[in-house]
Amino acid sequence: MEKKKISRQQVYTLLVQIGRKEGDGLPEGATGAALMIYASGVDEAEAVRETVAILKQADTAPLDVTGYGTLAERQEEGHEIGEEEHALMQRALEENAVIVAQMTPFFEGEEPVFH
Repeated sequence: MEKKKISRQQVYTLLVQIGRKEGDGLPEGATGAALMIYASGVDEAEAVRETVAILKQADTAPLDVTGYGTLAERQEEGHEIGEEEHALMQRALEENAVIVAQMTPFFEGEEPVFH
């Protein structure tokens, strides 16, 4: 009998910087945006790959991805995680999904701040 490998999906918090692309849905005059995303994956690399692929399918231009780790990793670092954020993370896990929790557009003259 062959044993099935059980993969443990986790949810990763990602900050994705996107540039402009025709049909991207960003406000007029925006030069890009930052997206706070919760994405499921067996590891962070898979979550990043899936997120970038989905964002490209959605006619956006992902430029940079910063990973903030899993819920447990963030809690260990002292991040405060509210009820709404917990609910979005749980939904990403249950649906094996990529969820955009927040979008912040950038405009000419504004410097995006990424950590």
